[in-house]
Amino acid sequence: MDSRRSLLVIALLFISFLIYQQWEIDNNPQLAQQNQQEQTQSQAEQPSASASVIQDTAANNNQQSHLVTIENDVLRLKIDTLGGDIVEAQLLKYDAELHSAQPFSLLKNTPELAYIAQSGLIGANGSDTVSGRANYQVEGDHFALAEGQNEIAVPFTLVKDGITYRKVFTLSRDSYDVKVNFEVTNASGSPIQVQPYAQLKHTLVENTGHIAMPTYLGGAYSSSETNYKKYSFDDMKKENLAVKTKQGWAAMLQHYFVSAWIPNQDAENQLYSSTQGNFAYIGYRGPVTTIANGATDTITSQLWVGPKLQDQMEKVAPHLDLTVDYGWAWFIAKPLFWLLQFIQSLVQNWGLAIIGVTIVVKAILYPLTKAQYTSMAKMRMLQPKIQELRERCGDDRQRMSKEMMELYKAEKVNPLGGCLPLLLQMPIFIALYWTFLEAVELRHAPFFGWIQDLSAQDPYYILPLLMGASMFLLQKMSPTPVADPMQQKVMTFMPVMFTFFFLWFPSGLVLYWLVSNLITIVQQQLIYRGLEKKGLHSRNK
Repeated sequence: MDSRRSLLVIALLFISFLIYQQWEIDNNPQLAQQNQQEQTQSQAEQPSASASVIQDTAANNNQQSHLVTIENDVLRLKIDTLGGDIVEAQLLKYDAELHSAQPFSLLKNTPELAYIAQSGLIGANGSDTVSGRANYQVEGDHFALAEGQNEIAVPFTLVKDGITYRKVFTLSRDSYDVKVNFEVTNASGSPIQVQPYAQLKHTLVENTGHIAMPTYLGGAYSSSETNYKKYSFDDMKKENLAVKTKQGWAAMLQHYFVSAWIPNQDAENQLYSSTQGNFAYIGYRGPVTTIANGATDTITSQLWVGPKLQDQMEKVAPHLDLTVDYGWAWFIAKPLFWLLQFIQSLVQNWGLAIIGVTIVVKAILYPLTKAQYTSMAKMRMLQPKIQELRERCGDDRQRMSKEMMELYKAEKVNPLGGCLPLLLQMPIFIALYWTFLEAVELRHAPFFGWIQDLSAQDPYYILPLLMGASMFLLQKMSPTPVADPMQQKVMTFMPVMFTFFFLWFPSGLVLYWLVSNLITIVQQQLIYRGLEKKGLHSRNK
């Protein structure tokens, strides 16, 4: 199998991979449901439907509200006193657009898009009911982490029927982990029962990714039985999620960013989803808590709202780092990402780090590359004998196959020797593909010159054109032309087709492929020169 056929195999595998992953996004099968039975309580205590009904019913009441701002050095939250919902979350270290002064808003509440984090207490004595949300009081409108301060906690307070509800938001320095705790003091004269819930509300929208750069927008969850599962908007429309678990979380994902409600990991919670009108909800309900008269109880939860930073997320909740979805090649992608981070820490440039990773990967794979080209050289040496067999056997394919196998055995040549190393390299390429696609660190990361964002396509298409030229050069340097005229035409068109695909790829991925091609050209020449000295390389160079 010569170099040109190798390129054909790469192209077919690569295009098949792109088509398959796009099909997965568009046709994700319905996920198996676990434990469909809902906890039942009387109609007087709480609505029979999910907590999302409370949110939209309460939106029609006449209660007054205003927004309170809480911020640390990386987050700016805007919280509505009606319900204590986080209606906006700005990520202060991430620009909305390249070189813009406006921070990226992950959570927002606009006429075009509602994406908010809601939470509250329901049950017999909950602060939220079907007749209205809790209307909290706050002593101030703006709270910010001061210099030298590591944590800021802001209580939202409601007193009703002898019960004091304090919803406390706590932000820590350099953290996207927001603690949302309920402190309930019962002075009603009798025991009370409350049940916590938290959910993410999102307008139902379509995924916007394309075949070259697929991105997922939708729900996901983790439980004691399932480390990580996507649960798309289509899944929510078909069937409500209902999973009881003692661990886990419920999240909304998008490219580079995630928001996730994380309940108390020691309590049994129920993860749920629902759709209502043009909105999707995913979240959890905690167990009913009984609070004696004169007692105070605290119900804890956390909200991650920020970029997909693997190191930080895995410390916040088990398996939350899996929202950086590397697919089935995760076991290769994780160490590659670690290598990418390590090289970047040395060179302080993500583009140079990509080049460094490519060099390291190609060096590690060099034995496979050498085996591939050695096998190709041996196969070329046998071409005259194979042609004689074809002339001698004519149309007798059975005889032809038998004599060819005997020839391979006699010459100690493996006809698949050029293919197998190539196939072994494909998982590594796919892992690198997802690593570059999923890493938020590459978002708005400059390389040099006109490449100011390695996560975006090359604005002038220079890298894709150079990549196509490198593929064309690699083809031309292949020693033996393809005998089949049709295959020759396909191979001639291959660099053009790849260039077309790569026009829309993130420039970081194109940079990787370009550098990989250039290294392959150098390796190919070194290998063939070594084979020539040993007399293994054909004279048709």
